Amino acid sequence: MIYKHIVVLASSAGGLKALSQVLSSLPPDFPAPIVLVQHLSPHHPSMLAQILSRRCPMIVKEAQTGDKLEPGTVYIAPPDQHLLINLDGTLSLSHTQKVRFVRPAADVLFKSAAISFQEGVIAVVLTGKDGDGAAGVQAVKEMGGTVIAQDRASSEFFSMPDAAIRTGVVDYILPLDAIAATLLNLVSK
Repeated sequence: MIYKHIVVLASSAGGLKALSQVLSSLPPDFPAPIVLVQHLSPHHPSMLAQILSRRCPMIVKEAQTGDKLEPGTVYIAPPDQHLLINLDGTLSLSHTQKVRFVRPAADVLFKSAAISFQEGVIAVVLTGKDGDGAAGVQAVKEMGGTVIAQDRASSEFFSMPDAAIRTGVVDYILPLDAIAATLLNLVSK
């Protein structure tokens, strides 16, 4: 592998705006892969990768089973599929049961990242209406990773970041406009 860290991001309601702001503030040569779950309608194809690729200097693609993680690339979970990170740095998609009523679920992504990358994981929980991600950030922290949650003031919907914060394992509670700079700082260590 040619990278030390992996960033896993999760968002739900209000996520497009939040993801756009964070990803557009990162350089095209960001030294870690970014894997994200945005809760999407399972009944329609997603345009999220196309939208974010116009707003973000990195390569943005909808994830496929077998994708090999590369720095400077953003991988997005497709609608109605869980996205998992494997020990060999590849991705898998799964249609297993919903977690907390959603598929893709942040908890599934975060837990697989924690197992595969341990202390190299940086998990970020952004705006959203449910508690998805809370169990996942606990797994990330148990394996020595770092956890960031968006603060209340900058969240369009605070339920998801709040659930993560209430676990007691969040390292940074940040306004949306400070998350990209913090990620850059963390992946440079």
